[in-house]
Amino acid sequence: MRSRTIAALLAAALGWPLPALAQHDSPPSVGPAGAPKSAKTQALEVGAKVLQGAAPMRGFDVYLVGFHPMKDAPELQMEAHHWCHQRNEDFAQCILFDGNTADANMNGVEYIISEKAFALLPEAERKFWHPHNGEILSGQLVAPGIPAAAEKALMKTKMNSYGKTWHTWNTGHEGHTGEAMPLGEAKLAWSFNRDGEALPALVEKRDRKLKIDTAAKRRERADLRVLARPQSGVDALKGKFARPGTPIPGVADSTATPAAGTPPASSTGK
Repeated sequence: MRSRTIAALLAAALGWPLPALAQHDSPPSVGPAGAPKSAKTQALEVGAKVLQGAAPMRGFDVYLVGFHPMKDAPELQMEAHHWCHQRNEDFAQCILFDGNTADANMNGVEYIISEKAFALLPEAERKFWHPHNGEILSGQLVAPGIPAAAEKALMKTKMNSYGKTWHTWNTGHEGHTGEAMPLGEAKLAWSFNRDGEALPALVEKRDRKLKIDTAAKRRERADLRVLARPQSGVDALKGKFARPGTPIPGVADSTATPAAGTPPASSTGK
């Protein structure tokens, strides 16, 4: 199992104990329309695997699971499985799937950039990039299969970062059936930035399938709040969900006017 190998390398390099790891499956809910693979197609695949390289795919080793609402239709919410390649300290690129099994459907892409890189973007471009502090501090964004200390260290590096996510195939949203083919325009996804915005069933089902305790992760990450700075886009979907939502401690919009007596956001951290 590749995740076990990576976890073992992390544990050996950083001196962390390696817990017993298990692969908890999250299968897709739909499959693509079409005929089964023919013997000829399968033979061609075997030949390609032997004779051709897959250099661009190397490095997509970081596995993250979170949730995405669509920016123009926040009621459409989905579980998103990311396989990411960290190209440098300021830029990562991810392939998105609707599950973590061999038959999972690729349904989008996400680019992740640091706060420093975001600051260099033109103002008109920033509306496409969602903030990550709410996902991290709420415990919703997770990296299954690695030691807890390694996961927290990874989340620390993503504090104050941003993601640009396009979903190219509706393979199913919470309470909505997926389509058998990738139809229509790609949809820009966003992040949850308040408690209560995500449909409860969405988080509960993910936690049950992957044996994750989101509430516990939130408590374990409480000390990361000191690193959080106000971010662009936190209020982009404020008031657009079925429930109004309540603030997540440490998560603030960079354009919001602080209430009287509110201390300034911390400027400490990376």
